[in-house]
Amino acid sequence: MTKFLEKVLSNKNNLQVIYEDNHIIVVNKRAGDIVQGDKTGDKPLSDVVKEYLAEKYNKPGNVYLGTVHRLDRPTTGLVIFSKTSKALPRLNKLFVSKDISKTYWALVKNKPKKEKDTLIHWLKKNPKNNKSRAHIKEVPDSKKAILHYKTIKVLDNYILLEVNLETGRHHQIRAQLSSIGSPIKGDLKYGFDRSNKDASISLHARNIKFIHPVSKIELDITAPLPNNAIWNACID
Repeated sequence: MTKFLEKVLSNKNNLQVIYEDNHIIVVNKRAGDIVQGDKTGDKPLSDVVKEYLAEKYNKPGNVYLGTVHRLDRPTTGLVIFSKTSKALPRLNKLFVSKDISKTYWALVKNKPKKEKDTLIHWLKKNPKNNKSRAHIKEVPDSKKAILHYKTIKVLDNYILLEVNLETGRHHQIRAQLSSIGSPIKGDLKYGFDRSNKDASISLHARNIKFIHPVSKIELDITAPLPNNAIWNACID
């Protein structure tokens, strides 16, 4: 197993590159960054990564970059991009087959009733407000959502949960934790009472583990936490 633990390999234009090889680049997304372009017209993270690659390798013209998955705009943490057309479909297959382990850290208010648990809901997305609602039973047009959480630290005002996803649904962690009365810090959309100063929510894609689709080496990659007092208290 090859581990990359909280090690930033490069930093260009505030881009934190956590891991890079010939086929893959993994970056630590900041709150507010969008992974791909959308109707806002804001510069996406994919373009920033392309600029980084063009400069680093002195590449003229267009730089190939494949987007493998996304994170919500206010969240932080690990995002994988493919640098080659060979790796992209293989990475996509890993996500579809759930052969990538994704671990998130979430700061919530209100301690869950159980120290650790598996949450099973049916999520129904409302495109009008871009929000998903968690239902205990299946309802029309809903999708089954499963996550596992455990409490890893109790702070003065917040609880730090480690979350592992079994499914990947729209706003899944946000909706499911809110449904048990533990909304994520700063997440106004899902019931937290005030926003974070930087408009983030305190949800961080902390770790990913998978077999490299080309080299077949097992990768274990961890992202540094956002640099603020509350997140820092989680690792003191």
